[in-house]
Amino acid sequence: QSYSSSQYYKHRHDPNSAYRSGVDSDRPTLRKRGSSSDRIDEPSHYRHDRYSNGHTREHFAMPRIRHSSKKNTATSRLSRIFALVIMCMFMIWGSFWGIEIVFGLARRAYNVIFGRRDPDSSSGNQLEKPQSVLGSEDSLSPIQGLRGFTVEFSDAQNMSSQPDSEIPESLSIHDLNAKSHLLKAEGRQIINDRPMENDEFGKGDKAYMGQDSTNDFFFAGGVTEKKRIVNTRGSIETISYPAHSYALLPALLDSNPFAISIWIFLSPLKKKKEKDVMLEDNHLPRVIVSTRSRNHRGCNSDVFGESSASGFVLYAQPYHHDIEEGDGDANAYQIVLEYALAGDKLCRALIGSNKKDLLVREGQWHHVTVFATQISNEGDERISLYINGDLAGRKAQEPRRFHSSKPESKTTVGRYSMHDGSSSSKSFDLGGRVGMLSFWETGGDPLYSTISKRMKILSESDEDHVVRAINRAAFDTRAIQELSLQGLTVKEPTLLYTFDGRNEKETTNELYSESLRLVSEVMSGRNGTIMTDLIDGMPAHQRQAFIAQGPNRYPEYKDGTFVPPKLKESKRQELNEIARARSGVVKKAMQHAWSGYKKYAFGRDELLPLSNGGQDNWGGMGTTLVDSLSTLWIVGMKEEFWEARDWVRDYLDFGKVDKGVSVFETTIRNLGGLLSAYDLSGDKVFLEKADDLGMRLRRAFESRTGIPYGEIELFDGGRAYNTGWHPNEAVLSEIGTLQVEFRYLAKVTGKSEYATDVMRALDELLKLDAESGLYPTFIHNTKQELSFGNNEISIGAMGDSFYEYLLKVWLQGGKKEMKYRRMYDKSINGILDKLVHMSRPNYLTYVAERKGDRVIHKMDHLSCFLGGNLALGAYTHPDGLDSRIAQRQLKTGKQLAYTCYQMYARSKSGLSPEYVKFDTARDDFVKGHAPYFILRPETSETFYILYHLTKDPIYREWGWEIFQAIEEYCKTDAGYAAIRDVDTMKQDNRMESFFLAETLKYLYLLQDDTNEIDLLTRHVFNTEAHPLRLLSLAPNP
Repeated sequence: QSYSSSQYYKHRHDPNSAYRSGVDSDRPTLRKRGSSSDRIDEPSHYRHDRYSNGHTREHFAMPRIRHSSKKNTATSRLSRIFALVIMCMFMIWGSFWGIEIVFGLARRAYNVIFGRRDPDSSSGNQLEKPQSVLGSEDSLSPIQGLRGFTVEFSDAQNMSSQPDSEIPESLSIHDLNAKSHLLKAEGRQIINDRPMENDEFGKGDKAYMGQDSTNDFFFAGGVTEKKRIVNTRGSIETISYPAHSYALLPALLDSNPFAISIWIFLSPLKKKKEKDVMLEDNHLPRVIVSTRSRNHRGCNSDVFGESSASGFVLYAQPYHHDIEEGDGDANAYQIVLEYALAGDKLCRALIGSNKKDLLVREGQWHHVTVFATQISNEGDERISLYINGDLAGRKAQEPRRFHSSKPESKTTVGRYSMHDGSSSSKSFDLGGRVGMLSFWETGGDPLYSTISKRMKILSESDEDHVVRAINRAAFDTRAIQELSLQGLTVKEPTLLYTFDGRNEKETTNELYSESLRLVSEVMSGRNGTIMTDLIDGMPAHQRQAFIAQGPNRYPEYKDGTFVPPKLKESKRQELNEIARARSGVVKKAMQHAWSGYKKYAFGRDELLPLSNGGQDNWGGMGTTLVDSLSTLWIVGMKEEFWEARDWVRDYLDFGKVDKGVSVFETTIRNLGGLLSAYDLSGDKVFLEKADDLGMRLRRAFESRTGIPYGEIELFDGGRAYNTGWHPNEAVLSEIGTLQVEFRYLAKVTGKSEYATDVMRALDELLKLDAESGLYPTFIHNTKQELSFGNNEISIGAMGDSFYEYLLKVWLQGGKKEMKYRRMYDKSINGILDKLVHMSRPNYLTYVAERKGDRVIHKMDHLSCFLGGNLALGAYTHPDGLDSRIAQRQLKTGKQLAYTCYQMYARSKSGLSPEYVKFDTARDDFVKGHAPYFILRPETSETFYILYHLTKDPIYREWGWEIFQAIEEYCKTDAGYAAIRDVDTMKQDNRMESFFLAETLKYLYLLQDDTNEIDLLTRHVFNTEAHPLRLLSLAPNP
């Protein structure tokens, strides 16, 4: 049986592996270079034999000589000759290698004798540097010890000057990346023209890690925090306040035993020239990593206070020895590891060497590694400290450490603060940058450690070899993860943080949000948090409670003719920056709503946001989940999107819906949601479910007239029928709001019958002679002949989306089916002539309703879709935008948008009631008998379409006011709730699925200019805000 490299290592290091039984785990493996993949080959001279008990043994397999055959004898002789040749080659190669080592040792002795290096410190501490497993001399930088890279010493010292064309071909991608990083750290810049596909950061571009690129890494320390806010005048303002910045990780990086590696850059401190002042400013320790937490059984620290604590602190201690005599260095630091021991009240410390080469200096990158290796069954440990790959200090045997293990214990990077009961507590910052934090749980005796082994360390030499490899890997994430490919007994780190600046969310871009910045954790996807603490109680900007701004603002937009002046480039950029920040806040609202739905109602039709539960009021089809799919994709919540996809694949079964459901609602929410998810992602799971649902819904068209019934039972053998409160009629909006979904389904499945059913229903309806193109809200569909069911005309409830789809069917078909465009224009002319009115005293434009010859001066919030629809029709008019008809439609659309904005602005909450009545001359309109707000999207939809087409920033401002009001009055711990009365702001226990599908999507798209949606040339929205590509652009079956 053959094994891949990953399988081989898995079996090599797994003590329970059957493959490993009988195999010498210490025997080295060979890694082939230059191959397309890393393979592990066994030396050919090893042979595996199997004992009778099933175990294997290894032995050196010498050729067996059979004297009975001349042919076999000749073969045997050739084999011996070949073995002899191979042996001679190895001897020659070993001789050359030995000569090179001798020359290296001679050069080292020469350097020591003639003072090129000072191996001894002033304290007399003699630390012999370990030799690299790959033969690197300690006089070389880590670059010159790259694996597989052998150069003359004179060449190594001038390596940075080599052109890229002279880089040896034997270097691997990881070697090249590490070389680039470390050259940059030494203040040199190179550009490698060769591709660096494994470089997680550079992508073949300039390397990282130089003083000129430290801003690419996270800064921890005292800062002047600058936060850009939007003031009451609507412009950006920068406020400043002192703060501490540090990283708080989600996992406790402390165990028995462990290994930790981190790169640090100490920023130069601001000091005066006088030496005494220099000493005063530079006396505090600079903390790198801390796991210390209060524990009465812990130790007391002389450096950090007297409070007992467990855990450890790794810090840089200023080193001022003999500064007055000129031998010290005020910019130099010794690295110190302070830790607690079980039963010891005084903290222990491992102080790094004060050799000049082992001191850490300001303004330079340094690599720090700590090992705590268990060396006895009693839990004793060997504590080792390395600087830049070289041993800086070691305690050969220490009693078992007392590590932090409480649930509240945290790992802090760049800061240490211990509250000691006084009115104030001291804090110690790093005052610099950190990068590439790696942590391994190395395991030990089961009595003291039950953690799975990530790194097998037995001897001091093992530590030396591993730390050199980590140091060479530098900031190459892939190289850190693949240390085992170098023959080392090291798996991927338990945790790996890059801190490279690309995973941080800068507060300077958070104009409204007060959320903490995030640091993505590479290995498992969990998040750490970048904290910002205030100093001296200085308050940061807090979002002010939203207060509705009141009526009649922006009166210039009332008549629909105002065109704002052209913005200066600087102002346009400022507004775009504000919008980008706002889109991020809207995304957080979507995350909050989805989080509550996932926690309390995942797979249910709706979330109950006050009682923290769920309900299945749409048939139990996971309606909120399916309805949210396209929003999850558009706002970038891809992980949540795929999680929802898995639920659709594994649990969504329309055949198990055991009660009747609305054909209209199921089509626009469920079928539309599945089709849009397929159109955006291309995942066939959604198409298969949509096809199944479409086939079940087709039974609704089996009426005498072809006009669909209003409800249907989706299970096999279920029936279709009209809704109980109008058993003989179909609703206008429900007849004419199925075409976009079913035509798209027909295109992507190749089943033309889907389109045939819905277009027949629409064509039959259009055969009826409706005065001025205005159709009543009910249509008889149970008789042999189709006829009108009443005389009520509404652009709101029961009529709205019929007129919307007349335009969208024409757009979806590529503007070729002109009869639908002509019908749309006829209906719009009827609306403008017979239903559009103006209020008194402020002349607000509104759309009324009719009942026979009587005009009902009432406007639904549902009617607010019309403003955007009119604008879209104007911009796509066959005669052009400048035509008289198009200009009339656009003007009316803008007028209606302003009126709908006033429906929000005039309430105490800034939210609109379900409808308003315009039957008073005293105050334009009043709220009707439905004062509730159920998180409807139509006004936000109109604002989005108008901004998308006109780029007038006023629509972004109006939409932002709506969002602020929703955040202020609708938000709950679990999601967002409807409001029973827009003036009392009392919440209701409902969150409709269209809030996630439509309202939040439109509010996000309104502020975001980077999305893929194009209303004019690529997409058409169904009435539930699910975008679908035009039929000519939709994928083929």
